Amino acid sequence: MASSSCTRVLLLCCGSFNPITNMHLRMFEIAKDYLHRTGNYKVLGGIISPVNDAYGKKDLIDSVHRLEMCRLALQSSDWIKVDSWECEQNKWHPTAKVLKHHQQTTPAKYMTNKDAQSRGVKRRRPNQGESTQAQDQIEGDIEIKLLCGADLLESFAVPGLWSDQDMEYIVNKHGLVVITREGSNPHKFVYESDVLYRNFTNIHIVTEWIYNEVSSTRIRRALSRNESIRYLVPDPVVQYIKSNELYHKDNNKYQSK
Repeated sequence: MASSSCTRVLLLCCGSFNPITNMHLRMFEIAKDYLHRTGNYKVLGGIISPVNDAYGKKDLIDSVHRLEMCRLALQSSDWIKVDSWECEQNKWHPTAKVLKHHQQTTPAKYMTNKDAQSRGVKRRRPNQGESTQAQDQIEGDIEIKLLCGADLLESFAVPGLWSDQDMEYIVNKHGLVVITREGSNPHKFVYESDVLYRNFTNIHIVTEWIYNEVSSTRIRRALSRNESIRYLVPDPVVQYIKSNELYHKDNNKYQSK
């Protein structure tokens, strides 16, 4: 059990969620268990942030549908929520900016009145433009860590994909919780990246021992072939996909107007 001296953490997972799968949800549970086992952290909640439509990824369906599928998938969770801020912006924002937004706005929502009083902080958001010690305390009291798969960690090594400034901010100011699998070697990527290696103490690599290769790409492929995806994604999401005729090959009806 986490003690009162543990660092409080929110787990933020950014991605397409096109569609959300059971593996996405499992990542949160695996990360939560790991952080609690260290005895150094207490996970207060999880946040799913679907990417903006302007990201332009191939086969990315409208965020209206992706948000609703996430909401349906999370009906059974009492600690993970979907956040629509990223989708609602008028353009795509990089992950670092999404993290900054949540660090500025989200922690106060998880502070109880008792928590705030014990730290001498009023439980409120500051006025626009206000820069106060209270706000610094609110932002600093609860850490937001980026939850991701090993593929995101590996993508840091792709030339031009991430700016060094964003990588430094993400790893140094927030940290990563990376869910990997037996047989992969994420430590190699940390070693080969100067930014990652410099901040290796802020990177938590967690092995998923129950092998699972469910991915959104494979789900879309199965749907395009009229194959069953039951037990790979939550049942309410299966029904939503069917009702809205999403992801069928040569079918554009899923795009919102």
